[in-house]
Amino acid sequence: MSTASPDHSSIPDVVTDASGEKLARAASIGSGAPVLAFDVGGTDIKSALFDAEGAAVGLRRTPTPVGGEGGAERLIDRLADLAAELRAQHPDIVPQAVGLVVPGIVDEQAGVGVFSSNLGWRNAPMRDLAQARFGLPVAFDHDVRAASWAEHVLGGARSYKNSVVLIIGTGIAGAILIDGRPHTAGGYAGEIGHSPIGEWPCPCGARGCLEAVASAGAISRRYAEASGVGAGGAKEVIALAASGDETAARIWNEALDALTLSIAQLTAVIAPEAVVIGGGLSRAGGALFDELRTRLQDRLSFHRIPELVPAELSGNAGILGSALHAREAASAAVSGGGA
Repeated sequence: MSTASPDHSSIPDVVTDASGEKLARAASIGSGAPVLAFDVGGTDIKSALFDAEGAAVGLRRTPTPVGGEGGAERLIDRLADLAAELRAQHPDIVPQAVGLVVPGIVDEQAGVGVFSSNLGWRNAPMRDLAQARFGLPVAFDHDVRAASWAEHVLGGARSYKNSVVLIIGTGIAGAILIDGRPHTAGGYAGEIGHSPIGEWPCPCGARGCLEAVASAGAISRRYAEASGVGAGGAKEVIALAASGDETAARIWNEALDALTLSIAQLTAVIAPEAVVIGGGLSRAGGALFDELRTRLQDRLSFHRIPELVPAELSGNAGILGSALHAREAASAAVSGGGA
């Protein structure tokens, strides 16, 4: 797949969606077929049309329908409504394919949402449901894998064929790219946030999961539990650690050690050229990146230590990945390869 090289020299502009919410303007995906893209999260959906020049038009965020029985069908109904609104507002843009990315365990080859605890589906035929509703080729994928693909094509991972993308926010999500392609293993690869590195309990039911100690959500929660004082988030805990708060320093140090161990294990096993870090915690800057670099140097020996680089696509990586995959589906349909 070829795309035009975007200009990364300036900070993204801010756009305001229909609800008045300010969102970072999505990067261009380059020229090609117009497509419709959706990035479904546990609480909200990002949607947009991408025109023939690759610009996101009508980018907006709206609530995700409540899960439970029939959750997959309700979601597709909601996406169809959003598509109708976008098409009515921009009748000159006629999409040739649809991109749909969702959380949970996703088998993108089969087009199945294997499991989503938050959205309440199990073995849902998401791609078939969407194709029947839209009457267009549908590209279906996991939200973080799609985000990692966008970072590979347009963002922080574009200089590396072998990379790991870590999104560190309320939890920790990951994706692995080997020789320039996502490694999926039927949807089960990339669960780095649930890789065991200790013995503490995790809400998922396993023990010692990385995200239970090193996610932004865990850092804030653990500080509140240890100090009896609620923190405004991981950013506040990091600031308290820098100011000499011993409890905050311990919590932050344990998070850094856990992240270092996880990245060291990835380095030893798959030897990524880069680890691209996004999500809210990535905004900690040197407090995160410099510390991880130093700790990796201290822990490893002969290994090829990966570059640690910040993600570049802000919160739009998922919908950009969705749009890029939709372009691939449109091209395949034209060439007779199907969706």
